[in-house]
Amino acid sequence: MKKILIATDFSANAAHAAKYGYAIASQVQADVILCNAFIVPAEMPQAGTLVWPQIEYDELLESSASELRQLKEDLQQNHNSSFKPYITSTSEVGAVVDVITEITGKTAIELTVMGTHGASKLDTFLVGNHSHRMINNTKTPLLLVPASASLKPIKKVAFATDLKDPDADLKAIYELIPLLKRLNAELLLTHIYNGDDPTYKFKKHIQQLLVELSNKADYPNIFYRIVSSNKAERGLDWLCDHGHIDVLAMVHRKHDLLDKILLGSHTQKMADHITIPLLIIPQK
Repeated sequence: MKKILIATDFSANAAHAAKYGYAIASQVQADVILCNAFIVPAEMPQAGTLVWPQIEYDELLESSASELRQLKEDLQQNHNSSFKPYITSTSEVGAVVDVITEITGKTAIELTVMGTHGASKLDTFLVGNHSHRMINNTKTPLLLVPASASLKPIKKVAFATDLKDPDADLKAIYELIPLLKRLNAELLLTHIYNGDDPTYKFKKHIQQLLVELSNKADYPNIFYRIVSSNKAERGLDWLCDHGHIDVLAMVHRKHDLLDKILLGSHTQKMADHITIPLLIIPQK
């Protein structure tokens, strides 16, 4: 059976993301792995210059394990679906990104779920926003869930593309289709278009692409929409607010170092403020 990895730092945002991820697991009948990563103060490089409380590793581990047990109970008790996913949990020492990368590297993980921001409790020693690092380093589809996301079944997923690399987009969509089938969700292929009205030739090309995609994926619930906007993020914001979609999906393409410093990726910019779940598909 497929597995969904839910990363948590026990914050309110993370608890909400865990409920969202557990609901997806129930919808697609997948098992769940709850994961908490923590760093032992004595192992931190700056520990020699700061005064840290003398907390033993075993105490940190037990604190994490206790929180995970409570989260597991909360998820199972507050869920009404007929299918209750089987839950396992793990507490690991290390940075969140490193721990998740290790787990997904040795376990068949279909989807990783986490909150958009990581404002953790003091005893987990996880400080800061891990979303950007996760976007850059994830090897499996990553679902970032903001606190504003409604806990409801996923019925429509919008896949945003600029059509600059259609082959890469198609590969990502083919990877996404099996999950959409199990969710019984529509796929809305969305192109943010900057310019005048699209030409007939352009629309014809899109229609052909759509037919090819639908036939090859053997999935009829694929549709297309053009959103006109002079800025990609502005068009995507409009789509999230008015497009009646439940999830926005994007391929994350790594840019060169200078571009990262000056601009950042569209996916990272969207992760900073999006109000619905953002599904990141790493570029193969």
